[in-house]
Amino acid sequence: MKALIVDDTKMTLFVAEKTLRSLGVSDVVSAEDGAIALTRFKESPADIIFSDWNMPNMNGLELLIEIRKISKTVPFVMITTEGCRGKITEAVQHGVNDYLVKPFTPAQLKAKMEKWVGATT
Repeated sequence: MKALIVDDTKMTLFVAEKTLRSLGVSDVVSAEDGAIALTRFKESPADIIFSDWNMPNMNGLELLIEIRKISKTVPFVMITTEGCRGKITEAVQHGVNDYLVKPFTPAQLKAKMEKWVGATT
């Protein structure tokens, strides 16, 4: 099982990585922005992607659009504080699978993992 975590906040990356590892995800890859994440996904695709919406260089929506050109099936979960209906609609139109609202708990992250890729342990 491989998970890709994308966020420009070091604390969010740390919490997500630690949580995923505690859930039995052996391969957790992180990226500080969408451009880095896209490169890492192309090099070695992940089984699930958790991405922040607002980031420098390439935001989460732009990353989603690029990922969908490569894979229509990899689960993509947007981590966001965005509540704007227009943005949510736009992400759905581009193939987002789910949302995780910041700040999230380990239990919420676990629930998204189980929903999209099954139990990891």
